[in-house]
Amino acid sequence: MSLTTTRQFPATRMRRMRRDDFSRRMMRENGLTAADLIWPVFVREGEGQREAVPSMPGVERLSLDLLIEEARDARDLGIPVMAVFPVVEPTLKSELAEESYSATGLMQRSVRALKNAVPELGIMTDVALDPYTSHGQDGILDGQGHVLNDRTVETLLKQALSHAEAGADIIAPSDMMDGRIGTIRQVLEQERLHDTRIMAYSAKYASAYYGPFRDAVGSASNLGKADKSSYQMDPANLDEALHEVALDLSEGADMVMVKPGMPYLDVVRRVKDEFRVPTFAYQVSGEYAMHMAAFEHQWLDADAVMLESLMCFKRAGADGILTYFAKRAARLLSSAPDDT
Repeated sequence: MSLTTTRQFPATRMRRMRRDDFSRRMMRENGLTAADLIWPVFVREGEGQREAVPSMPGVERLSLDLLIEEARDARDLGIPVMAVFPVVEPTLKSELAEESYSATGLMQRSVRALKNAVPELGIMTDVALDPYTSHGQDGILDGQGHVLNDRTVETLLKQALSHAEAGADIIAPSDMMDGRIGTIRQVLEQERLHDTRIMAYSAKYASAYYGPFRDAVGSASNLGKADKSSYQMDPANLDEALHEVALDLSEGADMVMVKPGMPYLDVVRRVKDEFRVPTFAYQVSGEYAMHMAAFEHQWLDADAVMLESLMCFKRAGADGILTYFAKRAARLLSSAPDDT
């Protein structure tokens, strides 16, 4: 039977259950808490250094000492995971991205320090080469400028292992190279790093929404007018995303991610329905920047729209959301009335 034949007006009045706060709460299908949030942050060299990202109002590149203070705040607010992205000094960038797997690199030092200072907070690291390459691509190039898949995976493996050995709880390959999840999982098992989790950027699209992030990590100028369409997904495709997710799961991913977020909620829904695995989405820098622009002009109610946007991810099937709003949202959720 269809819904139209089983429920009819006036026996059924849909507004009846919306009448009062208590009944709205009784029938609410999805909830949002601080535990649903992953906070992406940017770490830079130095001490006592705080540098604003102009295209992401309210977001800063922080030196490690200040980032540790923020990590303590995140823990106290109930945020379970911080996702760390490095701002690499230009002098350390190269065509082969050797700095990406240095045991004394910024990321590796940051992971060790964060886990020592705030062991209860999960630390997730980005496994990709674009912050480290002089050309801004996520991989190693051949003589014609094409990204070499298997050669890149060799370097990604070294990078992932260095993060895991430093103490990262979750490594998150965001490069979109074929076969990298299986290669990384195999070596983690060989090295007895059995508990290191992998969150695969499985459906990462070649999106125009990433611009502010590239400003934040300092790869925009290196990339120039080049794009990443030869390895990131075509925004027109949905079925292809399911194949990517299936491959990553078969190779040993514990969790999968869809990126960007709100423009791709249909992908989130399909992935969750098809696979029933931990599924995450990234509310990316461009989404954040658009919201902030509207908030700063007072065109939208900042707190209400922010929380509504995050709830949309949960309704679509996401188990968690990577968002630059994480700390702000967690504060609101900790003090919000029940009818948020």
